[in-house]
Amino acid sequence: MRISSVFRSVLSFTVVSTALSFAVPRALGQDVGSDVAGGAGIFRPKNPEIKKRTVRTTPVTRRGTRPTATPAAEDNIEELLEKGNQFRDARRFAEAESSYQTIFKIKPQDGRAAYGLGNVFSDQQRWEEAEAAYRNAVLWSPSDVDALVALSVVLVQPRTGAGNAKRFADSESFARRAVMLQPKSAIAWDRLGVALQSRGVFNAETESSYRRAVELDPEFPVAYAHLARVLNRLGRTAEAQPLYEKATQLAKDPATLNLIAESLQAEQQWQNSEPVLKRALELDPRNPNALYLMGRMLIVFKRYQESEPYLKQATEVSPRAFQPFNLLGRTYLALDRFEDAEVTYERAAGFAPAGDRKQLAGLYGFSGVGDGYLKAKNKAAAARAYRRALELDPGNKELEDKLARVR
Repeated sequence: MRISSVFRSVLSFTVVSTALSFAVPRALGQDVGSDVAGGAGIFRPKNPEIKKRTVRTTPVTRRGTRPTATPAAEDNIEELLEKGNQFRDARRFAEAESSYQTIFKIKPQDGRAAYGLGNVFSDQQRWEEAEAAYRNAVLWSPSDVDALVALSVVLVQPRTGAGNAKRFADSESFARRAVMLQPKSAIAWDRLGVALQSRGVFNAETESSYRRAVELDPEFPVAYAHLARVLNRLGRTAEAQPLYEKATQLAKDPATLNLIAESLQAEQQWQNSEPVLKRALELDPRNPNALYLMGRMLIVFKRYQESEPYLKQATEVSPRAFQPFNLLGRTYLALDRFEDAEVTYERAAGFAPAGDRKQLAGLYGFSGVGDGYLKAKNKAAAARAYRRALELDPGNKELEDKLARVR
């Protein structure tokens, strides 16, 4: 079975990257991806499968037993799954979430509904919720390789704060289970390599996992990109470059092109990622991950005016994804559009993960906004921004001093 028939598109591995710092006009600093990397979340597993509808008949049961679900209820579940899938494909995420959630009222431990719900959260980079949903899917359907792979992927998306080491170890465990269940699955082998790599393991096993994926499906572009990355890390650059080129040639869908672009960015090959992302956006102009990665690349090159429309559209397509709002706010900060930055950071704060709320208080958040207002001699607005920063990071002495001085 071809990979494309198993996964609509395969995702990215997470890269533990170094901070990218660069100067901004009027001495305002910016950084991209300093705390978390791979935030674009290039991940789009296939939808949960829909079973054939049943002929509605009265269920026959043994005396003293009860059916787990009537045929009519089963049909209702299939209908809700189908609606959820359609809404997800149309990026109507709230309606997709509602459809999958409704299934739990009929069957509280439905693995397919949990998996579908995880897909919706993952599409929006709501990693904590995606993890919880996928863990339920694996618990209720322990042999579902798609759910195991999806969970392994989400677990290597690092988040601010503690717990990443445990999640990375779990990612490896779930990937190994997927390999055991489907030893001829190129995706499962690729995910094992990614899980090892997320733990900083760049060795023969990591390389062989990717090579096994390529052997099982020689037209699997994601595995070529991952193999190229690990070879780069092993100092075998001459071997890596042709593999990147092979991956780009084979890539036919935006998600795979995004994966290649993210790999190039992780290797500091920012300029080489631009044409790859342009191809992705030609295929899908509203792809949130391509928009985010393009915006991030343009910020690195200080092309702030160009980055704004990409990041703004990314926030419109994924209105609850933290990172696009975060980078859009930083773009406005670099452009001295402090009111726009303040509004954007405020929106981000409404759904930021707990570990990222403190980040919004810093120099690349409300504190930076306050500094900008102060430089523009707007003390009232500066005080407002500093107060908001203190709400997000209470007890911060530097922020308290700034607020005291502006008063």
